Amino acid sequence: MQYPINITKPNAKAAAVIIDQLGGPDGELGAALRYLSQRYTMPYPEIQALLTDIGTEELAHVEMISAILYQLTTDLTIDQIKAQGYDKYFVDHTLGIYPQGASNVPFTAAYFQSKGDPITDLTEDMAAEQKARTTYDNILALVDDEEIKKPIRFLREREIIHYQRFAEALEIVKGHLNSDNYYAYNPAFRNGKCNKK
Repeated sequence: MQYPINITKPNAKAAAVIIDQLGGPDGELGAALRYLSQRYTMPYPEIQALLTDIGTEELAHVEMISAILYQLTTDLTIDQIKAQGYDKYFVDHTLGIYPQGASNVPFTAAYFQSKGDPITDLTEDMAAEQKARTTYDNILALVDDEEIKKPIRFLREREIIHYQRFAEALEIVKGHLNSDNYYAYNPAFRNGKCNKK
């Protein structure tokens, strides 16, 4: 585990909001798939490596969120499940870990994009990290237990670092542009034709 998860008190109410960072629109699963998909068409090796590294780290965050959810829901009674608003989730998944958002919408690949254009993809990546950071801010406002807050704070900090790395990558891309081509283009196309290697 990238950061230790040691939650000793079950709390379905907290799990019901934290689950958003597993399978919600700005969650860790979508981030991992976004970056690991985008790396293939990124034309610069150092940014391909960055996308690979951050995408892999996001998979570690999926593990952390899943561990948090597991620890928050282990040994819940039916009365606790009903009282803490986890009954709708319980009907579909019992206490299994399933990627969905806090709004009970299952994860979908529609949550992320891979355009194959370096500026488009990196701009999306920066926005994604900011949205995830905002979601962690919201979770921290709703959760009181320090055992839960510690790993959530760690994850929030990683979103800030990822944002900074993607901003640096965007500057690298801009450095490859010239005055005749200030806006980047999809590197798979030149003069309206698909490049074949």
